[in-house]
Amino acid sequence: MLTKRIIPCLDIKNGRTVKGVNFVNLRDAGDPVELAKAYAKNGADELVFLDISATEERRKTLIDLVLKVAEQVNIPFTVGGGITSINDVEILLKSGADKVSINSSAVKNPDLIYQVSQQFGSQCVVVAIDAKKIDNEWFVHLSGGKIPTEIKLYDWAVEVEKLGAGEILFTSMNNDGTKNGFANKALAKLSELVNIPIIASGGAGTKQHFTDTFIQGKADAALAASVFHFGEITINDLKQTLQKQDIPVRL
Repeated sequence: MLTKRIIPCLDIKNGRTVKGVNFVNLRDAGDPVELAKAYAKNGADELVFLDISATEERRKTLIDLVLKVAEQVNIPFTVGGGITSINDVEILLKSGADKVSINSSAVKNPDLIYQVSQQFGSQCVVVAIDAKKIDNEWFVHLSGGKIPTEIKLYDWAVEVEKLGAGEILFTSMNNDGTKNGFANKALAKLSELVNIPIIASGGAGTKQHFTDTFIQGKADAALAASVFHFGEITINDLKQTLQKQDIPVRL
């Protein structure tokens, strides 16, 4: 059985790590380079770096910061934000990223998923999907959750797998930052519909929430930010708890 992965997420704005609730009210969470270094040392399986305002500000990802983080970590490192072309992906991979996360640009230009998977392999393509539940239906949102679309979550997930995505990073905007747990029903449905790994994001508040998302949500990995950034949960402690509950993790 494949081990379940624990992934801290660095949401970056103006060169700092930030964290909000439901994608708004951002507060400072520290220096991304120092946080990345600590997570790599303390048992994180992977690290995700999202330049959350790059798309909105119509600029590229902060390459110099990616380079600095990459120098400090020896675990798989995913970078997203402002990626719109094969050239952007190439630069990020050369700068130390192992995978890229594409979100808004994948919706606007689905062929980008296919192009990147063909050129660099599907294993390095993570399609991030930010979705909000409205009237009992999940809809995809763009530009850091600011632009709603009429695209349905499950339809888009099936489509991105066909296009060559290697993983899906699903963030529930309803759960994000609330610390009330992950959107496990939606996650379980996603895992039934696609054959690629699903990373759960949005809502981690307790160690039990991680257990729940692996069992009820059938997630392959769980991503969190504030509970790790502010020291509410340590990764080593979390993994030992998961192991005691017969959830396979890498210690």
